[in-house]
Amino acid sequence: MARNFAEIAFTDAVKAQQEKHGSRRSYARMEAVQQGTDIGFAEAEFIAERDGFYLATVGANGYPYVQFRGGPAGFLKVLDHATLGYADFRGNLQYVSVGNLTGNDRAALILMDYANRRRLKIYARIEVVDAGENPELIARLEDPEYPGKIERAMVLHVEAFDWNCPQHITPRYTVEEIREMNAPLVEHIAKLEAELERLR
Repeated sequence: MARNFAEIAFTDAVKAQQEKHGSRRSYARMEAVQQGTDIGFAEAEFIAERDGFYLATVGANGYPYVQFRGGPAGFLKVLDHATLGYADFRGNLQYVSVGNLTGNDRAALILMDYANRRRLKIYARIEVVDAGENPELIARLEDPEYPGKIERAMVLHVEAFDWNCPQHITPRYTVEEIREMNAPLVEHIAKLEAELERLR
């Protein structure tokens, strides 16, 4: 059952730090208001536009491990109002995240939109499903045009999410985003070059 993000994130130690630094009162008010816990249209649209995210798991030794998972835009799919999933491809064969999840299925994701300075944080429990165990699920998650051997499906049972403030997000742009922004300029240059050629 999904919960408010603060219920998971704001442990007693976190609340003590908020109290120490003067932010506890405002966050206590936020906790008192029931936030949306289902993945809505805004979240689904944002997730569908992402071509990567950061995934954090915790090892048996207590150390966190963060890795970047990437793929074609929309490879992280919304399966229902409380479930996400993605096809996990063969990589460097270290299996750190998968190994961590066998002992502790809790995970955190951060999805970034650097260009628009937006960030979605998600707490989830991850179910690891070998590719041969559920072909129908793999079919829902795969992208036929994306090369790579699918080893497993990662099913994320969302426990909570939160939109984070943009204050310290440095804008960055993909090659495609830069191409789109420069398209009018490129078109204008092409027209000028054609006009110069005509006048010669």
